[in-house]
Amino acid sequence: MNSNKWDVIVVGAGFAGLKAALELKESGKQVLVLEARDRVGGRCKAGEICGNTIDLGGQWVGPNQHLLLEQARAVQVETYPQYTQGENLLYLNHKLSRYRGDLPRLPILSLLELGLLEQRWKRQIKSLNTHKPWLGKKAQRWDSQSIESWLKSNVFTDATREFVRIITRALLCAEPNQVSYLCLLEYMRQGQGLESLINTRGGAQQDKFVGGAWQIPYRMSQQLNDCIVLNSPVRGITQNDTGVEVSTTEHTYTCQHVIVATPPGLATKIHYAPKLPSQKWGLLQRMPMGAVIKVHVAYEKPFWRSKGLTGAVVSDSHHFNILFDQSPDDESVGLLVGFLDGAHAIEMSAWSEKDRKTQITQDLVDYFGRDAANPIAYVDQDWTQEEWSLGGYVAHMPPGVMSQFGDALREPVGRLHWAGTETAQQWCGYFDGALESGIRAAKEVLQAQQ
Repeated sequence: MNSNKWDVIVVGAGFAGLKAALELKESGKQVLVLEARDRVGGRCKAGEICGNTIDLGGQWVGPNQHLLLEQARAVQVETYPQYTQGENLLYLNHKLSRYRGDLPRLPILSLLELGLLEQRWKRQIKSLNTHKPWLGKKAQRWDSQSIESWLKSNVFTDATREFVRIITRALLCAEPNQVSYLCLLEYMRQGQGLESLINTRGGAQQDKFVGGAWQIPYRMSQQLNDCIVLNSPVRGITQNDTGVEVSTTEHTYTCQHVIVATPPGLATKIHYAPKLPSQKWGLLQRMPMGAVIKVHVAYEKPFWRSKGLTGAVVSDSHHFNILFDQSPDDESVGLLVGFLDGAHAIEMSAWSEKDRKTQITQDLVDYFGRDAANPIAYVDQDWTQEEWSLGGYVAHMPPGVMSQFGDALREPVGRLHWAGTETAQQWCGYFDGALESGIRAAKEVLQAQQ
């Protein structure tokens, strides 16, 4: 890396930034990737428990996430199915029940209402403008409401309301009163409907990656050779009619175009000259990240399997409220993976790791009985404390944001282009959406440089 002059500089080495850089490099462009962390991968990160490599960030892939599956094949990372043999657990209204399939066993009236609600959502999603959902006929009304306020006016059984609250926390890691109802509809549209988002078989949790999803961005980065500079947070971007200057703490680089591939909140930490348009700046300031702590708990064996359980749990009240089986195929150790999300994550982020472990172990005993009382290892990843993530899984839009600021989501600003999963048009919040956004941003730059 002998020159400070480049065709394109990419800010951020997550899935979006790496994909944009690879697309540009394959088109013959001189590309530099500047990454604030000491690693690549963004919200994809490797960890270890009991000698097993684990994903501390995103890990699942669904059959309709074609870009992610294609990218995995390209870097020779294989998939395997999520364990689903047996019954799942639902803890609702202080009662524990078992059920098969992906839809919990709700009271009959709530189940009927949920079925009607799914049909209603399908009609509403279909009415959204594919590229600009804020332009839909009822979009302004939906965007003026939080999910919670919409629920109180349109859903009448307690169990169905609680189920939607669980879905909101599970998908967006935020509380229903914090997120625009239009934002939820658009998220479901991008994820091809509620069933696709929450299901295991045929849905977004169907498969995992052998050895972990973290390998994908790592192997992508290897294809970029010496084009990535780690520990280089971008502090300033200055553009004019002839080019762009990008400044880190120690260096200044020049290029023709920049792709900013960071979460919205991190993009606000950069000083822009000239200043960004008010609509773009306002959008970046109004898209907070969700709050999530990802947890792995290990046991000597996956004892729940012998009880006819999948290890999957959903709860409306516990701190540790979404769980899956993460055990290796040889059952050499029993692993459960799950999440503290929304308000629970914010609350427990202030706790010590020891206290979090104690509370989570108690939650597991409530689900699985005394067999869960003595885990042999515990690992958690608090994404709210990640300086260069600010949370997870994805940034969301509170009421009023999408309809007023949505036009700025993907629109270039002079020589600046925008990527990241939040800017995707399909699978926002997922690695697949991040890859799509990187491809789009790279195309924009190539067209601008023709």
